Amino acid sequence: MKKYITEFIGTFFLVLTIALSGEPLAIGAALMVMVFAGGHISGAHYNPAVTLAVLLRGRIALNEALMYMASQVAGAVVAALIAGWFMGFPETAALQLEDRLIKALAAEILGTFALAYVVLNVATAKGTIGNSFYGLAIGFTVLAMAMGLGKISGGAFNPAVAVGLTVLKIFALKNIWIYLVGCFGGTALAALVFKMINPDDK
Repeated sequence: MKKYITEFIGTFFLVLTIALSGEPLAIGAALMVMVFAGGHISGAHYNPAVTLAVLLRGRIALNEALMYMASQVAGAVVAALIAGWFMGFPETAALQLEDRLIKALAAEILGTFALAYVVLNVATAKGTIGNSFYGLAIGFTVLAMAMGLGKISGGAFNPAVAVGLTVLKIFALKNIWIYLVGCFGGTALAALVFKMINPDDK
């Protein structure tokens, strides 16, 4: 249970920071500190796409991965509801993607690929066992991707974040598929690449 509580808390504060700030530096910092806070308990995924990458990597069982994902989405929804209470819910979605759907999908694939690739290499690889920098690496990956790709897709790189921002009406419900397909697709590709370049790291 402690792992699921940790995943809930980390995702909650990540999404709350995104909803209330929207600033890439604040978002990267929130993820970094939550990774350092919860990494030793749950692995600090805070992202269903990262959990999928770890599942494909063979470092988590399917039933536990599903519980992680449920905890993450729950944390995101509660954060969105609290942010909406603080700020008020808009009448219509703030982010419109109609003129750039394919670009937005590509941005989510690339951003989530980068995040999952970094997580697998700094937090699960044999060569980085016992390191103390993985929180910085992961947080700065999100910062870099948010600054570079956020203006194209909104920069979720995380299905739980996408759900939370959809509840908050920052993202349009009709566009949720972009974040689900993009994030899970990008992370599956990252897991495949990780296995290709680390064939002996079982």
